[in-house]
Amino acid sequence: MKSLDVDAVQAFVTIAELRSFTRAAEVLGSTQGALSVKLKRLENRLGERLLERTPRQVRLSVGGERFLPRARDFLVAHEQALAALNDQPSRRFTLGIAIHLFGPEVPTLLARLKALDPCLILEVSVDDAPALLGAYDRGEFDAVIIRSDDDSRQGEVLGPEHFGWYAAADFAPRPGEPLRLASYLTRCAVRDPANRLLDAAGIPWTSVFVGGTSAVAAALAAGLAVAAFPRRLATAALVDVGPALGLPAIPSQAIELHSSLTDPRTRATLRAITAAFGEHRRQG
Repeated sequence: MKSLDVDAVQAFVTIAELRSFTRAAEVLGSTQGALSVKLKRLENRLGERLLERTPRQVRLSVGGERFLPRARDFLVAHEQALAALNDQPSRRFTLGIAIHLFGPEVPTLLARLKALDPCLILEVSVDDAPALLGAYDRGEFDAVIIRSDDDSRQGEVLGPEHFGWYAAADFAPRPGEPLRLASYLTRCAVRDPANRLLDAAGIPWTSVFVGGTSAVAAALAAGLAVAAFPRRLATAALVDVGPALGLPAIPSQAIELHSSLTDPRTRATLRAITAAFGEHRRQG
């Protein structure tokens, strides 16, 4: 009967989720060469090629696609068995998520974190980015998820945040009147740049609605206005009317994870966060 080496399976899962030998080596505190040896050993054991590697990209093979969910289950079962045998104490992990980023990835994220560590006590706070960053700097959060335009410091990129000019499908500008805009509360970093893009393009506009992300989405669905809105959060009731209305393209930002903790269990938690965002995007 074939048996699997835990370290080799962990190497495969980490490489597969990060799509990079370099990043996987950094996360696991290893080298690319050592990970390549472990991956080759695992592939030989399974009699199946798991990853296709070129100078520009790393992607799953057909066999790798089949094996990845089972490999994750294998690692979770391994951690649960160790926790039961070692009677590990519960561990608290505090995570802050910027309110304008709270979206469909979150259920996947929470499920992945709980499956990774059954002893984990999650504390998740949702707030505006400046408040989260202030609390993070005071040591009140183990990690925070913000957008690159929220702060100048660089974090681990979880994925891109693309924007469009969204509105209800039947939205139409009123002839001779400025474009009706729904905008975010004062602290949002998207509002002013989007307005400046309209000004630079010579498109007159007027603000007719101001609110948080959920409120703006409701106003758009009701046909009240158009708004610079994240594609990731747009519902089926909303369409990108930017091309049809000749509105300027909005530059993309990045969703970033910030954490300064380096202990092995926390690093595993951070890897799970990265994987949850990546998995949701691939499914979408």
